[in-house]
Amino acid sequence: MQSSEVVIETRSLSKVYRDFWGRQKVRALKALDLEIRRGEIFGLLGPNGSGKTTTVKLILGLLFPTSGQALVFGRDATDVKKNERIGYLPEESYLYRFLNAEETLDFYGRLFDMPAPLRRQRTADLIEMVGLGWAKRRQLREYSKGMTRRIGLAQALINDPELIVLDEPTTGLDPIGCREMKDLILRLRDEGKTILMCSHLLADVQDVCDRIGILYQGELQELGRVDSLLKVRDTTEIRATGLSEACQAEIRQVIERHGGQVLSIGNPTTTLEELFLHIIRESEAHPGRRVRGGSGNGH
Repeated sequence: MQSSEVVIETRSLSKVYRDFWGRQKVRALKALDLEIRRGEIFGLLGPNGSGKTTTVKLILGLLFPTSGQALVFGRDATDVKKNERIGYLPEESYLYRFLNAEETLDFYGRLFDMPAPLRRQRTADLIEMVGLGWAKRRQLREYSKGMTRRIGLAQALINDPELIVLDEPTTGLDPIGCREMKDLILRLRDEGKTILMCSHLLADVQDVCDRIGILYQGELQELGRVDSLLKVRDTTEIRATGLSEACQAEIRQVIERHGGQVLSIGNPTTTLEELFLHIIRESEAHPGRRVRGGSGNGH
């Protein structure tokens, strides 16, 4: 069950990149207000240049905000003490290619001052988890991009983090690998982890995320639960079985009168891709539009 505890909070978080003379060059993020709670998978979406990477770097403390504040575990994001509770998988994993999988995870375990027996156990468990037991002694330079992605995830989990930040986690994976990666993400959520996920693959986000936020030109344009946002509220869908042709167009009472069984009545859903494109088009048509009221808390 999702906790009410807030793991990540941003308060009017803004970032402006300036040129050599101090003049404003790019407003990458504008007054972002966001809360991510313990035990949820939150998807951060947006086209290139929308502010996703800037947001992640501000949360990780890799950048300083121009104004506003980012809090992680109740601490300012610039407080390095929080990092021991965070795992991060960047879009491009920067790993030592001459090491093998076991040596790689042992190396990162040493960075967290993990005792040798714990390092060995975590290394073995994580290699098994990501399905690389058959290649654990091969140097990473021999790995495919998909295999490198898997060991990158294992590296992000070596310290058993409470918060996991994933940037394009399924990059380079084949369809089976994508499904396995998504299953791993869901498993981590079930273990109580909090996951912030950035991805361009909208179907992946739709499959695993509890809530999403859509950024465009540095502003939050939409926020809410995936199932709620994708529901087509002005259309009703009825699914039934065992009906004769004469009663297929009838309402519930007529269906029951004809001996049929109503399987479900509710709102059909759109796809995340359709919602995403609609939000972007609306934002272009109405500059300055902010996130719609009422959807921000995801309830």
